[in-house]
Amino acid sequence: MSTTVPVTANVKKRKLELFEFFYKYGTILTIILLVGVFAATNPSFIQTTNLINILRSISIVTIIAIGITISLTVDGFDLSVGSVASMANAIVISMFVWFSQDTLIAILAAIGASLVVGALNSFMIVKLRIPDMLMTLATMFIIQGIALTYTKGATVSQNMVMPDGTFATGLISPLFAKIGQVPWIIGIMAVIVVATHIFLTYTKHGRYMYIIGGNKEAARLSGISVNKYKVLAYLLSALFAAIGGIVLASRVMTSEINSGSPYLMDAVAAAFIGSSVLGAGKPNAFGTFVGAVLIGILQNGLIMMSVPYYAMDIVKGTVLALALAITYYKQKQ
Repeated sequence: MSTTVPVTANVKKRKLELFEFFYKYGTILTIILLVGVFAATNPSFIQTTNLINILRSISIVTIIAIGITISLTVDGFDLSVGSVASMANAIVISMFVWFSQDTLIAILAAIGASLVVGALNSFMIVKLRIPDMLMTLATMFIIQGIALTYTKGATVSQNMVMPDGTFATGLISPLFAKIGQVPWIIGIMAVIVVATHIFLTYTKHGRYMYIIGGNKEAARLSGISVNKYKVLAYLLSALFAAIGGIVLASRVMTSEINSGSPYLMDAVAAAFIGSSVLGAGKPNAFGTFVGAVLIGILQNGLIMMSVPYYAMDIVKGTVLALALAITYYKQKQ
């Protein structure tokens, strides 16, 4: 009897240590494993051109996911980012094609409209106390409908046929077209990740947001303006969704119907996966980037293995489910 208890305790301790190890390093180990498997299957996977292609492909996802990450820091959750990206995409292209505006005006118009959405979300959540997820879900459908109404359900592109039968005469600026190209698209992503990491980790405002996310009432009692930081979180979330939509517009040079919506699930997965990277235990910019890298490697590798496109969502959904399971299991420990 005297030896059974210590042995049982040691077994439990080892299991806990093993879980902690995989919680901390599991995502990075998975990335290394996937790179090895895909490289063995197809050596061209690790060629420089393909690695750059992966970084380019995850740039928009990462930018949008950073917005979700910021909303998560205050214990919120912004589901409207995909629709906001679609709207920003439609507005910035239409500014060029329909109204012949210059690059600055087109970008500011898209960002301005997106910040209005962020302000609406924050007002309804902070003042009317509507739960974050429910409000941003409603906003997602509203903005999706507004974007469709604005474009009349059509693809906006140069030389498109207008409702009156004439052709659009506006041209997309060559300067704007560079934003979606390498190395600019990767550089924009890197700057946003680094700037957000510094903001959340090394400024008092970022620390306040983490405190609010950890214990809202304790933050309020300590003098932190909870409502102000929740408003800031949703404005930043909308801003990064807008930037993602603008970069997407520059990359494809058109505005497709609901073009930003497919990025929502990838962005959510990246943000939740990132919470466990290096044992952070909280939403963070670097972890979100690593999560996006994992998704990008998975998607790129599966395509190179000729896995049907319709199976991609199964894989990404499974990855998201595992990330959520690990995150919430850890929170209960």
